[in-house]
Amino acid sequence: MNALYSLFAVFVLILVGMGGTAAGMTHLFGVVIPYLAIAIFFVGFVAKVIGWAKSPVPFRIPTTGGQMKSHDWIRHSKLDNPQTTGQTIARMALEILCFRSLFRNLAVQRFGSTEDGVDMKVRYASSKWLWGFALLFHYSFLIVFVRHFRLFTDPVPGFLSGLEFFDGLLQLGVPTLYLTDVFLVLGATFLLLRRALLPQVRYISLVADYFPLFLILSVACSGIMMRYFGKTDIMAVKELTMGLFSFAPAAHIEGIGAIFYIHLFLVCVLIAYFPFSKLMHLGGVFLSPTRNLPNDNRAKHHRNPWNDPNVKAHSYADYEDEFREKMVEAGLPVEKGLDEAAQTEAQ
Repeated sequence: MNALYSLFAVFVLILVGMGGTAAGMTHLFGVVIPYLAIAIFFVGFVAKVIGWAKSPVPFRIPTTGGQMKSHDWIRHSKLDNPQTTGQTIARMALEILCFRSLFRNLAVQRFGSTEDGVDMKVRYASSKWLWGFALLFHYSFLIVFVRHFRLFTDPVPGFLSGLEFFDGLLQLGVPTLYLTDVFLVLGATFLLLRRALLPQVRYISLVADYFPLFLILSVACSGIMMRYFGKTDIMAVKELTMGLFSFAPAAHIEGIGAIFYIHLFLVCVLIAYFPFSKLMHLGGVFLSPTRNLPNDNRAKHHRNPWNDPNVKAHSYADYEDEFREKMVEAGLPVEKGLDEAAQTEAQ
């Protein structure tokens, strides 16, 4: 049902774009909504990052997956349990650029169980499909995003022309089919099917998980339709985008089809929705204390700077002194027995 709700929401957005264009509201969909979406994106993004930055993190709480720095004769896992700033930067770089933690993801397989679940055995196997398609999706999205900057620049920078050349290296079709267009759709489709078909993943998936995938697919498919089937006047589109970028938007431009305004509206919805969705992991990964902190708890003492000196701390020793008799009566382990505690009090 969550997937159907998300699909219906995207379908409604497409109808809104079609209806607005058919009603002649091209200025609203071509000028007002893009500016509004960009404003919401920047305000929401900055507010979210500032909120994260203000969150107190007095202690080192990185996620670890290897041996911590200890004795010299014990091998230290520098990337999975970094102790220095350099090791932490290397870990972050591999995480951001290569999705290293996802690459190390393991698939759990159960076998040998009876009908009532007795004698069930668990086997761990490597699972690289998720990592591969996630990497394909994200880098394709990045290249498609960068390629669109040709619509905002005149003349087009050389690196954008080179990027377009290598992206369309196979020279398939007229106009040339960009490989990242295909890879973007494939990657998003795989992530969507994985979430919808795997029972374990479907059980924990919400509307907030499905909606961005459907929205990104609708943006990609509408862009592909506009390029390969709708035959939109690219020069008219560039005139509109250059006007938006220079804060001198044209009142009306001829030659831009309805499919472009639908595509632009979906892009604007994605931009405005971005800071309030799970897509904000783009900025959150840099501020995650489970990733950006070295694990040096054994080497350094980290004292909470927000401790109120007027508040008396209730230590475990005080707790045990208060409840020692009840703990002993309940059979709970104590650091000091009743006799030892009595001798300490007598002294």
